[in-house]
Amino acid sequence: MKRLLMGLGAILLALVVIVLVRTAHYSPPPLSQSPATQAQTARTFNPQFDSRQIAGNLSRAIQFQTVSSELQNPPTKAQFEQFLDWLAQTYPQVHTQLDVQPLGINPEQPYTRLFTWRGSDPALQPVMFSAHYDVVPVIPGTEDEWQHPPYSGAVDNTHIWGRGALDDKGAAIALMEAATQMLAEGFQPRRTLYIALTNDEEIGGPSGTAAVVEKLKNDGVQLAWTLDEGSFVLRGFVPGIDQDVASINVAEKGFLTLDLIARGEGGHSSMPPKETAVDTLASALMKLQASPISGGLEGLSAEMFDAIAPHMSFEKRMLFANRWLFGGLIDRALSTNPGTAAMLHTTTAPTMLRASVKANVLPIEAVATINFRLHPRDTEQTVVDYLNTTVDDPRVTVEVHDSRSPSRVSSTERAGYHGVEHATHSTYDHVITAPGLTVGGTDSRRYQVVAEDNYRFNPMIVTRDDIKGFHGTNERITIDNMLKAAEFYSHLMETAGSQ
Repeated sequence: MKRLLMGLGAILLALVVIVLVRTAHYSPPPLSQSPATQAQTARTFNPQFDSRQIAGNLSRAIQFQTVSSELQNPPTKAQFEQFLDWLAQTYPQVHTQLDVQPLGINPEQPYTRLFTWRGSDPALQPVMFSAHYDVVPVIPGTEDEWQHPPYSGAVDNTHIWGRGALDDKGAAIALMEAATQMLAEGFQPRRTLYIALTNDEEIGGPSGTAAVVEKLKNDGVQLAWTLDEGSFVLRGFVPGIDQDVASINVAEKGFLTLDLIARGEGGHSSMPPKETAVDTLASALMKLQASPISGGLEGLSAEMFDAIAPHMSFEKRMLFANRWLFGGLIDRALSTNPGTAAMLHTTTAPTMLRASVKANVLPIEAVATINFRLHPRDTEQTVVDYLNTTVDDPRVTVEVHDSRSPSRVSSTERAGYHGVEHATHSTYDHVITAPGLTVGGTDSRRYQVVAEDNYRFNPMIVTRDDIKGFHGTNERITIDNMLKAAEFYSHLMETAGSQ
């Protein structure tokens, strides 16, 4: 027994030593090797930005009600046309010194603009910066809940308010400001730079964004990389991290919408059977809730936390440094937060229910519409198989309505990612950069046809309060964010264009 206890003690001691050694090596890089230090390089160009002028221009851009879902209405089309006229008047250098192409698969709506900044070395692969200026509608009935009217573009001492401030007119205006100032500085890129301002991202990009891809394909252009909207510089989102985290997203989730259909006997509600179609459907939904699609901290998600976790406290670093031992504990902890849970697996969201046409009529069919956001490891077929296996009821069938595969995962080792990382550290102090996954949809899903890598990142700090404005109420962006975004884009234009 004594030998057994001594053996167990030795094993335990060895385990402790392994855990501590791995934790000691799981630390941030030395300052001399960190991206922040590497980013402290002198710039050849030094563009000067006026934060109040930028705020005023974004304010005016917000006042155009460019709601892409309402483009069939003549008044809305007029808003798009007026915005583009204003854009040309406000940024004349960009419109005269760069090649400008109005684009749209729908010839009646050529409302996307593709700017081409010709490089001096045609042998270098071009890159493209993209943002969309269309917006989602204001939720009817919520207008009085806005601190400032949603299309006022109100500017106070700290913020610009209104629909599109963060999603995504802020980025569009920051790109125009950066290009204008770099032109004023006399910057001439070696590689060709494209800037795309699209008009229909919020409805999937069927005309404007698609036309950009068609144009580049017809011209035989294969981009080295693109940068579009995605995540942000996140403040207060990651538990255990005091520093801001710049999530440079290298992939985006797919999209799957389907109906779960339960069938039963109809009839009068005065004589219901033991189980109706509604009961059957409810049981199926409960099974899905009890057995979510599997996932975990692996692949891209693991890369993200490997970049973030070394900056955590010792006890948290110990967990992440030894995932072979504590992996289950980490997965359970991350799964309790909707934001981190979405990074780990395909999410399941029942969004619509319908059954009987009348209160006293038993339905023959009860239907739940479910929206899945597909993790790169999953496909439409794996989700359908999961549904059939989990529900396991012949009275319940699956009918797919809309499906889009996850994007491919772009490289974190090539120049595009390093350029975005470099510009981030040059713009923000003490920021952690990490690859991430966009849980929504962007124009980048179309751009991957014409680019080797696609990155999704808005160079602006957001908090949890800011996120509430996305497609919601009181959307806003800080004036300092707009200044930083313009500085970021100018830095990246110089870096990308000079390589």
